[in-house]
Amino acid sequence: MRQAIVHIALVVRDYDEAIDFYVGKLGFELLDDTYQPAQDKRWVVVAPPGGTGTTLLLAKASKPEQVPFVGHQAGGRVFLFLNTDDFWRDYERLRGHGVHFVREPKEEDYGTVAVFADLYGNLWDLLQLRPDHPIAARLHVYHESNDV
Repeated sequence: MRQAIVHIALVVRDYDEAIDFYVGKLGFELLDDTYQPAQDKRWVVVAPPGGTGTTLLLAKASKPEQVPFVGHQAGGRVFLFLNTDDFWRDYERLRGHGVHFVREPKEEDYGTVAVFADLYGNLWDLLQLRPDHPIAARLHVYHESNDV
């Protein structure tokens, strides 16, 4: 059996400012931006460059009860984990684009990591897993099976 988490919905304040941050600053690819007239909303999907796994669905807060969750989807915990094949390249690129790091780079047992905040305050790990980490091996196998 094969299953996959295709999208993670990220509640945003505004589609265009979110696209500007994720595409313009983080370098993500804009995969879809389609207006859905029946629901009067847009279907906006972004993904990290070269990524073949889960994507982010940028979902504009459309009800008053959703607004408080913009920037607080994980209650102040790191919410998303952006793995890279070259930590220092991406760390310097993100800093150069004005991305705010709330924790500086650190070597951990599992790899190199730094924490940054997105435009709304959600916390992300930028990390490069050690090659022998079980998740790194899983990513490698996943990419190999999709390179067909």
